[in-house]
Amino acid sequence: MKNLLNILILPWIALLLSGCASLGKGMVEAFLEKQESVDTRVCEIWGKPFAGLMPHLSNTQGKMKVLMVHGVGDHLPGYSTQFLEKLAQKLDLTVQSAHPKNITLTSRNDASKNLGNLRIHRLLSKDRKNELLFYELTWSKITAPQKEVLAYDNSGEYSFRRAEINDLMKKFSNDTGPDPIIYLGESREDILVSFAQAFCWMARDGWESLPDDVQQSCSFNDVELAQNVRNDEYAVISHSLGSRITIDGMQRIASLINERDVGFRDALKNKEIPIYMMSNQLPMLQLGRKLPEVANQKQAYCEATGAKYRERLLTKTPIIAFSDPNDLLSYAIPHGFVEKYLDSRLCIDVTNININVATIFDAFGLGKLANPLDAHVGYDTDDRVIALIAKGIGNQNTDKLVKDRCRWTETVD
Repeated sequence: MKNLLNILILPWIALLLSGCASLGKGMVEAFLEKQESVDTRVCEIWGKPFAGLMPHLSNTQGKMKVLMVHGVGDHLPGYSTQFLEKLAQKLDLTVQSAHPKNITLTSRNDASKNLGNLRIHRLLSKDRKNELLFYELTWSKITAPQKEVLAYDNSGEYSFRRAEINDLMKKFSNDTGPDPIIYLGESREDILVSFAQAFCWMARDGWESLPDDVQQSCSFNDVELAQNVRNDEYAVISHSLGSRITIDGMQRIASLINERDVGFRDALKNKEIPIYMMSNQLPMLQLGRKLPEVANQKQAYCEATGAKYRERLLTKTPIIAFSDPNDLLSYAIPHGFVEKYLDSRLCIDVTNININVATIFDAFGLGKLANPLDAHVGYDTDDRVIALIAKGIGNQNTDKLVKDRCRWTETVD
C-alpha cells in the first residue's frame, strides 16, 4: 500500500511544489515538456463508416441542426463556446450571427417553470452556401436548487480544514456527484421536458423565425414541424449524463407524438439522427433502472422486412461513443448492451472510439499517469474528436488528422 501511495502522490508533489528551487523546477518542466513534444495518445475506432456533419451543411431542402446536451455539474449558457469555435473552424464556417438567440425553456403545462436555457447560433460559410444551426441546451438550472443542500460543505467553515487538492476534488464531487441521483428522482421529468422543448425548437423553422430573449414553450402540434423534420438533418452531441437524457428524451418524444400527431411521428420514424456521446456513461447509468419495454427485437423493428417495422421510432440512431480509458466516469458500450438495455425501436448502431484526450506522463519511472479530470472534460476540445464529429470516418471527407492519428477497424453485420 505504501508503494502504491508513493506512485500516486510523488509525481503530484513534484508538480505542485511551486516554491522549490529553480533548478528542480526547471528539471520537472523540462521532463514534462519533453514528454508532451511527442503526442502518442491513442485513437482507436471500431464500427461502421459514418459521415459526420459536413455532408449535410449544403442541404438545399432544409437545414443542418445540432443539439448539444451537457452532462453533470452546473453549467452556464455559453459553455460550448470553445467547442463550437473549433467545430466551425473544422467545417470552414467562417461567418457567424452577430449575437446568439436565447430562449428560456418552460413547460406547456406550467408556464411558471424555468427549465433551463436554449442558446442558438447560426454559422455560415463565406459564400453562404453551407449553414449550421447550433442549439446549446443548459438544463442544470433544474438540479441546482436541490444541490444547495450540500452548499455548506463548500463553505469556508468546512473547506479550510481540507488539504488544497482534496478541497478542489471535494467541490468537484459536490458539483457533479448529485446529478445522476437527482435524475432518478422527481426532477427527471422536468429534465426530459427540457430536452423535449429543446428538440421541438430545433424542429421549428430557420433562424429568422426563432424568437429571442423570451420564456416560451414550443408545441409539437405545430403543423409545420412534420415538414421541417422531413427536410432538415439533425445530430445530437452529448456529454456523460447528457447521453442518458438524450436516449430517454427521444423515447419520451416518440411516446407523446404517437398520441398527438401522426404526421410528425411518421416524419421522425424516417430520420437518421446520430448521437455523438462524449465521456459515454450509458453502462453505469443503466444500473438500477428497469429494462426497456421493447428490447432484443432490433430485426423486427429496424429491418424493412421486419414484422414491426412500421412501429419504429427512428430509421437509425448511430451512437458514436467516445471514451478515454483514463476517464474514471467513462465506459465503452460492450457487445450485447444495446440489445438488452436500449429500446429496439431506436434502431441503434454503435461505434466505439477509445481515445486518450488527457496526456499520459511517465511519472519519473514510478508508472504512467493521466489526470482523470482532464480525461473526463477534455473531449470537446480535442482536435481528433472534433474532426470525427465534423467529417466522420471511412468517407472522402475524412480529416487528415484522423487518418494520421486514428486506427479504424471497420465492422460489418
